[in-house]
Amino acid sequence: MLEKLKQCEICPHRCGINRKEGKIGRCKASDKIKIALYWVHNFEEPCISGTKGSGTVFFSNCNLNCIFCQNYEISQKGRGKEITIEELADIFLKQQEKGVENINLVTPTSYVVQIIEAIKIARKNGLKLPIVYNTNGYENVDTIKMLDGYVDVYLPDLKYVDDELGEKCSKVKNYFEIATKAILEMQKQVGKTQINENGIMEKGIIVRHLVLPGHVENSKKVLRWLKENLNEENYVSIMAQYFPTYLVKEKEEYRDLNRKLTKEEWRNIENFIDELDFKNGYIQELGEHEEEYVPKWW
Repeated sequence: MLEKLKQCEICPHRCGINRKEGKIGRCKASDKIKIALYWVHNFEEPCISGTKGSGTVFFSNCNLNCIFCQNYEISQKGRGKEITIEELADIFLKQQEKGVENINLVTPTSYVVQIIEAIKIARKNGLKLPIVYNTNGYENVDTIKMLDGYVDVYLPDLKYVDDELGEKCSKVKNYFEIATKAILEMQKQVGKTQINENGIMEKGIIVRHLVLPGHVENSKKVLRWLKENLNEENYVSIMAQYFPTYLVKEKEEYRDLNRKLTKEEWRNIENFIDELDFKNGYIQELGEHEEEYVPKWW
């Protein structure tokens, strides 16, 4: 499995570089695992965090370059520390000892092959919890297929239908085509959603969408695609937590995104969700202090 790092094509960038020789591609990840934090997270969707919290592991680096990333210190600037596969397996077990509901892998794409090996070790040593794959959605279908049998719950973003917006905000082309193919593979893989007696998702998919200021129509197109292509029992999660940060605050060219959502924009989205009549999902309330929920990194 680790041989795949010799010519890395794990994500859609397909850089082809030899990470085992220390080369780095678009995501800036080497062959070493790099994490920024592991902790008990109580602010995911209710069926993920439950009452005991989600055993979250935040991975450093990312294959997108989102200009508004709330976690830019780790995703774009690479803050974190290197650990071994064995140490990652041990972290999974330590999280389980805390009584969490699941193991939640945040921005894991660059480290898929190492994560699979860590899951194998952890399971041999008693890991029983569901594995949650928490991703930006920019994934290769072949990589998602590799995760069959290792991931129980997929938590992908679907950010953009408008590819020009994807190129502007995340520096990638063809985001919608690539992300939707990956999401359909995730849905095919996990099958029917399973919620246990405590309301925790043990199998399934939740597709997240963050509404951007000034781009309500993009969000409506995302929502319509989800309504038409997700199985009815699967979940959507519509988020209002956008706040201007990182390059949006630094560069004049992104001034149109340098604000929060208005009440009118959010009401427009709420009304559209009501029209589509999703069976399962979550919608945030429009808040004022979203910045406070960004973790404090190591």
